[in-house]
Amino acid sequence: MLFAVICTDKPNHLDLRMETRPPHVEWLNGLNAAGVLKIGGPFLDVAGKPCGSMLLIKADDLDSAKTIAAQDPYAKAGLFESVEIKPYNWVFNNPEA
Repeated sequence: MLFAVICTDKPNHLDLRMETRPPHVEWLNGLNAAGVLKIGGPFLDVAGKPCGSMLLIKADDLDSAKTIAAQDPYAKAGLFESVEIKPYNWVFNNPEA
């Protein structure tokens, strides 16, 4: 099952995001290699700076998706103001369909 993980950064935390980016990217590379990560990238503010994240991940159920999301180095560093995880049905342009 697929889940969208929608994260909003705390205001004025760009420095923390940039400091934590290398372990975050390493973690995403691991998810990608394991076939868990389907899509990922940052949301951008009006100045083009990252201000949140969106991941599309494969997990058995909502609890598993929450466990995966909690392992994100950004989450562990306290970057996010909010995290929302929703089941997702990838209908259009799904390369696995």
